[in-house]
Amino acid sequence: MRILIANWTRRRVGGAETYLDRVMPLLAARRHILAYAFETDEPADRTPVALPEGCVPLALTGDAAFDRIRAWAPDVVYVHGLVNPDLERRLLESAPAVLFAHAYYGTCISGQKTHLLPFVQPCDRVFGPACLALFYPRRCGGLSPLTMVRDYARQNARNALLPQYAAVMTHSEHMSREFTRHGAAGGRVRHSTYLRSDAEVVAVPSRLLAARRDGDPWHLVFVGRMDRLKGGACLLDALPGTHAAIRRPLRVTFAGDGPARANWQRRAGDIAAANPEITVEFAGWLHRPEVVALLDTADLLVVPSVWPEPYGLVGPEAGRRGVPAVAFDTGGIKEWLVDGLNGCLAPGRRPAAAGLADALIRCLRSLSSSDALRFGALSRVKDEDDNRHVDALLTILEDAASRRLGAAPGAAS
Repeated sequence: MRILIANWTRRRVGGAETYLDRVMPLLAARRHILAYAFETDEPADRTPVALPEGCVPLALTGDAAFDRIRAWAPDVVYVHGLVNPDLERRLLESAPAVLFAHAYYGTCISGQKTHLLPFVQPCDRVFGPACLALFYPRRCGGLSPLTMVRDYARQNARNALLPQYAAVMTHSEHMSREFTRHGAAGGRVRHSTYLRSDAEVVAVPSRLLAARRDGDPWHLVFVGRMDRLKGGACLLDALPGTHAAIRRPLRVTFAGDGPARANWQRRAGDIAAANPEITVEFAGWLHRPEVVALLDTADLLVVPSVWPEPYGLVGPEAGRRGVPAVAFDTGGIKEWLVDGLNGCLAPGRRPAAAGLADALIRCLRSLSSSDALRFGALSRVKDEDDNRHVDALLTILEDAASRRLGAAPGAAS
């Protein structure tokens, strides 16, 4: 097949680009012909998405870009989110298209699916005009009326395009339900998990109980973008209560960057100053091998997202290294995190530091007496494989491409 992959940026910015870095070489290895369409080559300080040999880059600038796309003649377009809905509409006119819904694309004004008032709470509403009435009372986004109108118009345009897709693919049952109830692709919404770790599943975790010494600090790790809804502040606020209960030093490493980093660093400094047995480090953005090396030193991954996390890929990644996790029970988290098996869940209906601290305490007490959670983490991911995801993806792409040809769904292209 000739597969046109469309994404808003040519640079590695978030999960979508990491996914494409992983999946495009696998598609190319199966002799599919690829092109990569993008709106912008920014931000300049991020490395470009690695294109497989023979993959054609196509900048979506002006009518000439769509002339090039028509000349390239894709069998199917695989969309990963665009900023401009007009560009998305024109792509949908060029060939049958499949959307990979990495986040709440066209189903929420802010894309955060979270109310901030009267308290932080995941939102389960279907997107529509009534969301405008809740925008300010529930603090669904910013305070600017211009931002509200602009964001609603963009998401409304995206929402109107969802039925035009031949299929929508997601990485969790939670996101499949979200897009099905929004009428995406006539109900042709499928999910297939994938892993983005560069590391193989280890046979034995490196932090087994027998290898620990009494008094060793517990090493907690956060990996991800640092913004308010990722819950770093909530994790920091949970540390004093956790330390008071377990009476062991805590070492916490934050890997990543983002707009909340300076705020979190100030709060971490205050907490460490009040309690010398709590150490907090900020490692910045790490490359994949560096993340794997960090996880190999960790006792526990913490995913403190207070929004309904679409899936939380970092959790299964940590599981490959035998690292259990603590997270709020929001979004797709419980599809990989089973309380008491590979970590502990904190209440997600109203995520708060007290609930997170309780889950941390339960997890660390278990780890202090047993390796069950470590081996439970391994057991949850041992059968995961990127190629299985690509098998499922190609079935969906081939079905989509067949619609243009008038062939029966499921026929090979």
